[in-house]
Amino acid sequence: MSPTLTPGARRILDVAAALFYERGIHAVGVDLIAAESGVTKRTLYDRFGSKDALVARYLQERDERWRDAVRARLAALDTPAERVLAPFDVLVPWTAANERGCAFVNAFAELPDPGHPGRAVIADEKRWLRDLLRAELAAAGAADPDGGALVLLLLHEGALATTGAGGLPGAAEAARREAAAVRDRALTR
Repeated sequence: MSPTLTPGARRILDVAAALFYERGIHAVGVDLIAAESGVTKRTLYDRFGSKDALVARYLQERDERWRDAVRARLAALDTPAERVLAPFDVLVPWTAANERGCAFVNAFAELPDPGHPGRAVIADEKRWLRDLLRAELAAAGAADPDGGALVLLLLHEGALATTGAGGLPGAAEAARREAAAVRDRALTR
């Protein structure tokens, strides 16, 4: 969980998050973020230290919102087999509200330096999702939860990328249908 922010820092982060997602990380400078937030650049740097740290915090908060949505869906489901599809259930409304696709994939494309603090957040988010899928498949009795989790992750990420880059309506719904088929095959082996 991220530490609590001052009202000014919260405003900076909210503005930066919207701008980074809509325009791209490199297209948005700290001058624009400060101006849109109604703060000085000095305040921005005092609160976050650097643009790189601000980018990492943006990604971290987005990851927390995603995980919270998935966890809420998991809590609403009764059986392990149903729980396998929880990330896909959440993906449908998530992609409807986030037309530029996956913020993590978008950021990864803009952050070539493996040492950028945002890259660790991106890797952790993908690892968390794969681990979740693996655990739910195992709990449901899949013979190969590792292999099934990889296929499900590929479907999930493909739907996100297709939504953003391809603008194909229904990608998340199609991915959920295929995920159910992958799950069913994994549970009958």
